Amino acid sequence: MDQNLLARIDRLESLDEIRQLVAKYSLSLDMRDLDAHVNLFAEDIRVSREHTGRAHLKRWLDDTLRLQFTGTSHHTGNHIIEFKDANHAHGVLYSKNEHETPCDNGDIEWVIMQMLYWDDYERIDGRWYFRRRLPCYWYATDLNKPPVGEQKMRWPDREHYDGAWHELWPSWQEFWANPPQGDAPGVAAPAPIGEFLNRMRRSSDVPKIRIR
Repeated sequence: MDQNLLARIDRLESLDEIRQLVAKYSLSLDMRDLDAHVNLFAEDIRVSREHTGRAHLKRWLDDTLRLQFTGTSHHTGNHIIEFKDANHAHGVLYSKNEHETPCDNGDIEWVIMQMLYWDDYERIDGRWYFRRRLPCYWYATDLNKPPVGEQKMRWPDREHYDGAWHELWPSWQEFWANPPQGDAPGVAAPAPIGEFLNRMRRSSDVPKIRIR
């Protein structure tokens, strides 16, 4: 069979497997099957400066989920995937999440969240895994309290803070810093196929966003 056709079929199969990967992430997390969940990540996944590996990721998740959430539901949407080579890809995934969240005073709040993930994917021994997930948040707030204004991350019993929803994208700052003047502005040429995200990122490195 033609090698170009084989490569195109492989690319289509990889796209589907990566999309399944993010769907499996949501289901396994929400149903608290932590073994199924951590096995979606590369075996040597970095968990912190001191720890790597699925066992440490499982322990971190267990501690976080038991402490902060009675229940969760993750609804994934827009998903852009671009390949660096046959075994490495990155992507952006929108996620709208709901959290049943206990408060220190015994009350429970229903916290809704809008976020996106910047993902790095890697194929290892024929299977695709998460190599990295960078969560970037726009807001988190009680269902009955729209997050109007600044510091839209509003978890119960915690100080409000800004998420990192726009930090990956230089276009956000460029838009507000450059209001239109005079005639209609010029338009840049479309990004080459497979370079849409890199073009939007202005080819800059992915930042290390602090997770609170």
